[in-house]
Amino acid sequence: MGATRRMTVSQALVEFLAHQWTVDGDIRERTVPGVLGIFGHGNVAGIGQALKQVNVEQPELMPYYQARNEQAMVHEAVGYARMHRRRGTFAAAASVGPGAANMLTGAALATTNRLPALLLPSDTFATRVADPVLQQLEQPWDTGLQVTDAFRPLSRFFDRVQRPEQLYSIALAAMRVLTDPAETGAVTIALPEDVQAEALDVPVEFLHDREWHLRRPLPEQGPLARAVAAIRGAKNPFIVAGGGVLYSGAEDQLRALVEATGIPVGTTQAGGGSLAWDHPQYVGGVGATGTSAANRLAAEADVVIGIGTRYSDFTTASRTAFQNPGVVFVNINVASFDAYKHGTELPVIADAREALRELSIELEGFQVGRDHRERIARVKAEWDAAVDAAFAPSGLALPGQPEIIGAVQSTSAPEDVVVQAAGSLPGDLHKLWRVRDPLGYHVEYAFSCMGYEIAGGLGAKRGLLADGDDRDVIVMVGDGSYLMLNTELVTAVAEGIKLIVILVQNHGFASIGHLSETVGSERFGTRYREYDPHARNFQGDGILPVDLAMNARSYGLDVIEVQPGASAIDDLKAAVAQAKASDRSTVIHINSDPLIYAPDGAGWWDVPVAEVSTLESTQRARREYEEQRVTQRPLLG
Repeated sequence: MGATRRMTVSQALVEFLAHQWTVDGDIRERTVPGVLGIFGHGNVAGIGQALKQVNVEQPELMPYYQARNEQAMVHEAVGYARMHRRRGTFAAAASVGPGAANMLTGAALATTNRLPALLLPSDTFATRVADPVLQQLEQPWDTGLQVTDAFRPLSRFFDRVQRPEQLYSIALAAMRVLTDPAETGAVTIALPEDVQAEALDVPVEFLHDREWHLRRPLPEQGPLARAVAAIRGAKNPFIVAGGGVLYSGAEDQLRALVEATGIPVGTTQAGGGSLAWDHPQYVGGVGATGTSAANRLAAEADVVIGIGTRYSDFTTASRTAFQNPGVVFVNINVASFDAYKHGTELPVIADAREALRELSIELEGFQVGRDHRERIARVKAEWDAAVDAAFAPSGLALPGQPEIIGAVQSTSAPEDVVVQAAGSLPGDLHKLWRVRDPLGYHVEYAFSCMGYEIAGGLGAKRGLLADGDDRDVIVMVGDGSYLMLNTELVTAVAEGIKLIVILVQNHGFASIGHLSETVGSERFGTRYREYDPHARNFQGDGILPVDLAMNARSYGLDVIEVQPGASAIDDLKAAVAQAKASDRSTVIHINSDPLIYAPDGAGWWDVPVAEVSTLESTQRARREYEEQRVTQRPLLG
């Protein structure tokens, strides 16, 4: 037997993680550069002790970062992973029971977004020597079932270290999934609280540096040739660029392809930044929250080339976006699950960057016709004019969200990163934000998790700082999402990490309020109002006396309050400039009118409306819903 070291399971796991490296071509970086953790009785003597020991003996080996909310820890890991194009992520360690359960939402978000996050939830005693222990879940029909089992359907990898000797195989298997572009997502290693502190003789080779080379599979020649033939035969081809373009670092290859061929590009939320907003072939976001330019071209497309997209219902406008009767899908994706979407017979299972390189070679000499080029330029110009109009000063005391976005856009730097996730802001940003940098648009919209914004923004900033990049991260958040999860602002203050948070207060759920109107529910339950005991609802005029600016100020942040009035937008611009000049985190609070909407992008989203109702508003909404459903297609290419 080779040399060994006597260590606890937690000590061995922490040191193992510290020596894992992701290699992507010439880039080599730590796969897990740190641990975010909240300690409780389930992990304070295990993971907590191991991190303390490392902090004393080798502080740089595995840094520990204190968090305020377990769900937020996973969001931070995801934000970091996106900035690092899936090459690195954080570990998130939580205690047993509620601490572990609080990470479930984050796990689902990571898996849905195809972004890596390493979760280390604690579990109850493997020995069951003291059943039931504090915070143990007891199910009479399965006494072995625990809270951590809820991670199974939410994770791309799940295992539980029931005995110390299992650590080796579990840790290696977890790293394989964490670093596999086709498989990655939430990776969960459940750690029983007793096993965490148990000792074993650890082979020293387990603790040596280990490299995980990211797979960049080349396209097979047969599928590639069939895809090329379909594209060459197209009159109105259209590209849907998803997050896979950015995760593989393929934006240069995409630009080269479309400049040579003239094919227009629409982006998903995750694909924002694949092309700069003013590129002649870029027509904006596509789908339910897309632009009229992208959606018009998508409707006419005879060949849709999906690159690194999972084709969510927002991207396809609930399967109404692509209306050409003979539309064919060429789906390029590193994951076969996504490459075969819409029943296509033309999947290309490959890395986006490698596939685009090959496509550029094979499509040499191919260009879209002059009529299509002119059509692209015309619809793009029309949409750009609509955005200019939405950004134009209104002088309103309560500006609309589009005008607020325009003010932040005009004051931000080209390389700044905007972060968002839920509410009406993602839709407006998808239409209006003029992305100027590949990493400049960070909208989590696969899970659209309220509360992601601040934590995800903090993770994004960590990711940039790790690369020596001090560009500003601008978090835009509505009051609804802010109230869901804002406590990681304390983490930013504690570590001196700078964020700029634009807090848009509209006294309710603006997005769902608008949707409630469209489905005939008349904004019921979407306003933040005092309870009316006679009507038994919250529909009155009494706005809650909640001071969110004071809340942010109490955390120790700089706070700038933009007062309602004709100068609100000018004051917002000045506030953003002041925040950018500062080296401290700043919250900018502004009130808005939630009834001022962005320009219509001609997209639709399928939200079923009650088939029968006594409400006239619901009856009207149902008629409109049935009219829209007629345009839905199975999209079998």
